Amino acid sequence: MKDVEDLTPEERRVLERKLKKEQKKEEKRFKRESALEEEEEEEPSKPSACELSLQYLKSWSKKRKDWKFQKTRQTWLLLHMYDRDKVPNNYFPILLDYLGGLKGSARDTTIKKAEALMKELDECETQEELELQKVSRIREVLQLLS
Repeated sequence: MKDVEDLTPEERRVLERKLKKEQKKEEKRFKRESALEEEEEEEPSKPSACELSLQYLKSWSKKRKDWKFQKTRQTWLLLHMYDRDKVPNNYFPILLDYLGGLKGSARDTTIKKAEALMKELDECETQEELELQKVSRIREVLQLLS
């Protein structure tokens, strides 16, 4: 590459422009990154879907007058109701009460999924303790809704 002194005046201007342009890009990138860091520090983390769904369930059981139906929360609960890590044992009886009020396609779908899971788990030869607890939850749901 040529030395800067060996460049023609036109080549120097082009090189200076390129350097300025790169410097501006770098400054913009730095500003963007620092702005993102500040936003992360200012905003507290939002509650997870799990936390929101459990709050929804608790609200349903404690404050029915103030409680409002939320399809996304119900869907999350129906998808994760057999997972003890996501719906702890102390919430499961409340969830069973909630499921007692299920109507329409949500009720039918929940029954079908529970029956399919039960059939699947019955076919498995080895059942660990976690699966046994899952089976217990599935049975409770089937007994309630059938």
